Amino acid sequence: MSQRRKTVVIGSNSFSGSDFIDLLLDNEQSEVIGISRSAEKSALFLPYKRRQGANFKFYQMDLNTNMTQIIELLDSFAPEYVVNFAAQSEVAPSWEHPEQWFQTNVVALAKLTSALKDRNYLKRYVHISSPEVYGACEGTVTESAPLNPSTPYAASKAAGDLSLFTFFKNYNFPLVMIRSTNVYGAHQQLFKIIPRTVVYIKLGKTIELHGGGHAVKSYIHIRDISKGELQAMAKGRAGEIYHLSPDKGIAIRDVLQTICDKMGVAFEKATKTVAERLGQDAAYVIDSLKARDEFGWRPEITFEEGISGVIKWVEDNWDEIQKEPLEYVHKA
Repeated sequence: MSQRRKTVVIGSNSFSGSDFIDLLLDNEQSEVIGISRSAEKSALFLPYKRRQGANFKFYQMDLNTNMTQIIELLDSFAPEYVVNFAAQSEVAPSWEHPEQWFQTNVVALAKLTSALKDRNYLKRYVHISSPEVYGACEGTVTESAPLNPSTPYAASKAAGDLSLFTFFKNYNFPLVMIRSTNVYGAHQQLFKIIPRTVVYIKLGKTIELHGGGHAVKSYIHIRDISKGELQAMAKGRAGEIYHLSPDKGIAIRDVLQTICDKMGVAFEKATKTVAERLGQDAAYVIDSLKARDEFGWRPEITFEEGISGVIKWVEDNWDEIQKEPLEYVHKA
């Protein structure tokens, strides 16, 4: 894939989307368009904005209200690759307005796919799904695990995924689906547990541990995930799902313990236990042997290295970070 490559990234303002764009732009032959419903954020959250003269253009468009314009833009650019990160993606708020999650993650997605299925310029459509679609899981989960969502967010993602496979089965739509575990790293939204913990420690605020922090997550550095998505885009087989995950899971309390240790604060003083979240899955471990076998992907950044990187990012940008909200702000 060293030749000139035209790629559209939908959801380009997201943490994962912006890091994927940054990786794409490592290749000077890449031509990239980013589409997001919100205006571009600063370089604090969009790493690609540090680049000078990058072959990138941004368009502020909403899948729910600007679909005609989005399709017109795609037709004029004729990308070989479309990578879709766009979604209503927070779990807890999805209980309050589930219809908004289904509007974006199912209805708008079906409309986009219906248009793209007839476009001959498209070589691959990469869809970013979520392991949340599997619900609470025992043991290690493979790509063939049954869907068993336990929250409105997860149900909307599962419904969107199923709709995509109907287009693959009936129209040979060039779908590749990614389900990756909990991403983290520099430039992440500050309400996410890892950057928020670093910020709270610096502010001297107490961090709430839902359910005592015993839920097991599979944290993996965002750049490892972006590399896996790029490999799946280039080498993934149409109609296939690929998991991207670390070698093992880690309890939330152990994540916070690592951060506390690195920042020189006592875990007991920095945290307090509160009630568990509604629908919280006890364990979140998925198998990524398929991606490792088919295109040689594997994580390269250790958890210790990744956490150190987040701490350094917060400290290097502390003046700017202090001006940013620390809680999730829902946008309908």
